[in-house]
Amino acid sequence: MARHEVEQLDQLVQERVRLQKGQLLYQNGDKLDALYSLRFGSIKTQLEEASGQVQITGFFLPGEVIGLDGMPDGHHSSNALAMEDSEVCVIRLSNIDDISRFVPSLQQQVRRIMSKEIARSHQVLLALGSMRSEARLAAFLLNLSERLSALGYSSTDFLMRMSREEIGNYLGLTLETVSRLFSRFAREGLITVSQREVKLLDLSALKELTCHPA
Repeated sequence: MARHEVEQLDQLVQERVRLQKGQLLYQNGDKLDALYSLRFGSIKTQLEEASGQVQITGFFLPGEVIGLDGMPDGHHSSNALAMEDSEVCVIRLSNIDDISRFVPSLQQQVRRIMSKEIARSHQVLLALGSMRSEARLAAFLLNLSERLSALGYSSTDFLMRMSREEIGNYLGLTLETVSRLFSRFAREGLITVSQREVKLLDLSALKELTCHPA
């Protein structure tokens, strides 16, 4: 959206929610009545079975929209919780038509975001089904790079908001495998890692890794 439209949207949507680390934004089965734009912090979505097993389904960064999982049937299909202290801007579905009179591109952007979310889900399924472990992590880092760049942040130097254990859960890899791959990528000069700060040094080499099926 154009900057003036974003500013206008920010003025029109005044409802905001602060979340502490670990706090739920919504949970599986809740009625979908709003979409949430992440103002700061980070949020993950996950499925939780009765047995206690958890599967992370997505990570969300500042500027991205959360809650689209509830669009198909009007109820959320996952739990969304803050990975750190965060704040979201609440866009009530009942208000979208009214707001769109002042920001005409809003509905178009919601449709575009829904299309991207569907494409992202397909990419994750493809990665889990056909990629080797090193290709999965490389694709994950490249995806983060692209998303951060689209949001106006550095595409090669960023903080990992999620832990290695969470990355492993999302990608279907063990913590040990994720740690080993980060060390290998650093050793081969593809990245540098300092605690949670990651620098991507060789994007072309990372892309090459994603081209080899399992």
